Amino acid sequence: MASPCRIYGRTAELAAVAALSDRLRPRQGGALLLVAEPGLGRSALLAWAGDEFRLGPVLRPRPLTGEPRPYDGMRALLCAAAERRGSAPPPAAFGAVRPAGPPELHRLTGLPELPELPELLRQYVPEEEPLLVCVDDVHLWDAPSRALLGSAARRPDPARPIGILLSVAEHRSDDPDIAGLPVVRFGPLDDCAATALLRDLTGGVLDPSVRSELLSEAEGNPAVLTALAQRLTPDQLGGHRPLPRPLVDGGSLWATFGGRLAPLPSATRQFLLLAAAAHEPDPDAAGADAALVLRAARAAGLGPAAPDPAEAARLVHHDGDRITFTGSLLRRTVYTAAPSSQRRAAHALLASAIDADRHRLRHLLHLALAAQGPDAALAAGLVAASAPGTPTSGMERSAALSRAAELTNQEDVRTARLTAAADYARLAGHTRRARRLLAATREGASPDTVHGRTELVRGSMALRDGPVGDAYQALLMAAERLDPSDAEAALEARMEAMDAAWAAGDPVACLAALAEPPALTGAPRPSPPQDPRRDYSDYRAGLRTALDGHPAEAAPPLRRVLDRARDDDDPVRLMRAGVAALVLGDIPAACRANARALAVSRSRGLASLTPRILEHLAYAELRAGQHARAGSHAQEGLRAAHRAGQRNIAAGQHAILALVASVEDDAAAVAAHAGAAVEIARPHGLLQAVTLAEWASARADLCRGRPFEAAARLGPLTRPGPGRGHFAVRMLALPCFVEAAVRSGASAEARVAVEEFARWTAQGVDPQAPAQLARCRALVAPPDDTADALFALALTRHQAVHGDFERARTQLLYGKWLRRRRRPAEAKNRLRDALVAFEHCGAPAWAEQTRGELRATGDTPAPVPAGGLAVLTPQQLRIARRVAEGATNREVALSLSVSPRTVDHHLRNVFALLGVRSRTELSRLVDRAERDGAQP
Repeated sequence: MASPCRIYGRTAELAAVAALSDRLRPRQGGALLLVAEPGLGRSALLAWAGDEFRLGPVLRPRPLTGEPRPYDGMRALLCAAAERRGSAPPPAAFGAVRPAGPPELHRLTGLPELPELPELLRQYVPEEEPLLVCVDDVHLWDAPSRALLGSAARRPDPARPIGILLSVAEHRSDDPDIAGLPVVRFGPLDDCAATALLRDLTGGVLDPSVRSELLSEAEGNPAVLTALAQRLTPDQLGGHRPLPRPLVDGGSLWATFGGRLAPLPSATRQFLLLAAAAHEPDPDAAGADAALVLRAARAAGLGPAAPDPAEAARLVHHDGDRITFTGSLLRRTVYTAAPSSQRRAAHALLASAIDADRHRLRHLLHLALAAQGPDAALAAGLVAASAPGTPTSGMERSAALSRAAELTNQEDVRTARLTAAADYARLAGHTRRARRLLAATREGASPDTVHGRTELVRGSMALRDGPVGDAYQALLMAAERLDPSDAEAALEARMEAMDAAWAAGDPVACLAALAEPPALTGAPRPSPPQDPRRDYSDYRAGLRTALDGHPAEAAPPLRRVLDRARDDDDPVRLMRAGVAALVLGDIPAACRANARALAVSRSRGLASLTPRILEHLAYAELRAGQHARAGSHAQEGLRAAHRAGQRNIAAGQHAILALVASVEDDAAAVAAHAGAAVEIARPHGLLQAVTLAEWASARADLCRGRPFEAAARLGPLTRPGPGRGHFAVRMLALPCFVEAAVRSGASAEARVAVEEFARWTAQGVDPQAPAQLARCRALVAPPDDTADALFALALTRHQAVHGDFERARTQLLYGKWLRRRRRPAEAKNRLRDALVAFEHCGAPAWAEQTRGELRATGDTPAPVPAGGLAVLTPQQLRIARRVAEGATNREVALSLSVSPRTVDHHLRNVFALLGVRSRTELSRLVDRAERDGAQP
């Protein structure tokens, strides 16, 4: 195993530590308190800060062992100073006979008083150098030493620059001895930082699916992640051997969190085990049922005071109805570290405390978790109690069915129950749990229907997180096995197979999935569903006809799909209605259908479906020109996709965010999101996401004045022939290619592309296309008045549809054309309109490009008046004011609890929006605005 030697992530935390060092340069003191739960890396950051400090000596006292005596902490600090200088350490009875010092220490502790910390250190550390004091786990120090240290941190000595960097456990962060200090709280590592840590721990030999499991299990805790990586063999890390279950064992968790649990009384630990066991059937629930846990505790003979030490130590919170652990890793530690016999006993107690008539599933589930071997009757009861329509959560159903499978000997029944459990876990957004359950199924003599269901669940998961080619084949196999015995499930499999083919950009495979299944012999086909809303015949017929190149014939059935969606409440059908609307070119209807689907999905808590709906909605809003709204929904969808383990959906959201960033011209965001999309999309065969990401990168190139690069990106995607972009996206990107080709001198190739775009526009599937076609024709028109008329036509057509950004681009290109024809007065009018439109839709770099064109016409855009600060967002305004006061980016980041990179991004946008070129200009503008009272 490799040993990591760097800090992972922690941008804001590193900035805070660096800011503390910066304050010591002008010989000013300062302090910082690092607060975190166990295992999150506060000790590592403290050690890193000491290693990186270059301004002077660093004092790092050794940890205290055992029960500390008064002033043991201060003696340890002075011992560290003495060792560094080679002088004698303070006496063992340090603090017992020292005179003078802050009177409040004597009043608080009743102990002899000591001088202030700077005076104590003078005899050990030269005063001419700044000094950094690093104390880890300061909550373990004795109270008098902690009070002395806190006093020095709150009142820096003007004669001596001392930086005090302390770390403390989260549950002790409100200790009055260290109250009032600047605090930096650690959260879990994000996936990027955790992946980097894993890469260093394993030397890069890590299967992607194993990495995903480790990231999920560790929940961003670097200590747990390290224990996991060290526990697994190279074959397991590489995906060549199965992973152990549970993946995080009780010993690994106890090594991190046991220090908080070990001091508790036995009765309290038993109470915590009951609470953790009560939470086990539904880990997503908001805590355990307090009444149930208390009844079980009384049955176990635990007194009413049993939970008090746990609440005092902030391990659990009891709000009357629920008992909630302060972290899921802590709850898992309590449960998995207990012997199996104790866990079974806890479940038996809980089962006895549950009203079996009112809460039958919960009662049976705890009985099953207390069972030691197969029990057919108990398994059958679990299946009956978890049937659809019963008032319980998807995760409880999944837990019940998986436990029923464990209690079942018959292989085909066991497989059916595991498959159903996996499906409920998938629908609840627990993809990894679903995958583990499917892995436990075995090929055998089970009926085709059972195997068909298994393949349907497996293919549905691969569609969202895996190669879509594999998903397509699994889903078609599922449909073949499910027909004719389960026609509804077979139809679902074929619709999902069509989605997989669409994501892959394979129209032939789409048509194959949409085709009617071949006639089956041996049994009559079941009748179609009676509910007309469940009949996908119009949807299938319309899409088949559209993909065959007959949009006019496709319109009637697709329009019927939209009509039925007006009062529908099924999110899947609503999402498909949104697809029908996009094919029809009715973008507002697509937005409405997907927005309704999102509302239904949220109200029902459909964690698996919500990320996909958000992707569809964000894409429809992008097509409608509502970039800010699309970005907001894509960000939400990206977070939801990560929670649900749906990397393919995340790739689509990244691609949409890259396109949004290409409007806002955040080059770093475009590169980051496009890169993240392509990293997932290429190996998984997601051609649609790849095409969107490359389009975003090319548009950013155009904004930056790099037409050759833009043409090189888009050429392979937009040209006819093999290897081109996605069939439903490439034409949307073609206007960008035409502009890039013309600006890079490839006019002949641009003319060919314009003719293909004209044929596509005639189909009427994109409301923006007619205006874009006129603009493209203007760009390739000969140098006569034809282009003038075409640009004017394009602007007229833009008025018929929404889309400020595309209209502004047409105005910018028209203004450029007019300027080059020596018609500056007309050019100025067009360019000014473009400038206002770009500013309105939040595209600062495109606005700056327009200002450059205006300057080329001899027109100098008026300087932004003081009242122009109103164009800034609240965050931009806060940053502008702090910078105007002379703060560095790092200091601004610390004060606003953001990263320096975020400050830099916002500051560049502020400069562009206000038309200033330096911090000095910005300072003058803000100062004038504040004096004149122009800024609201």
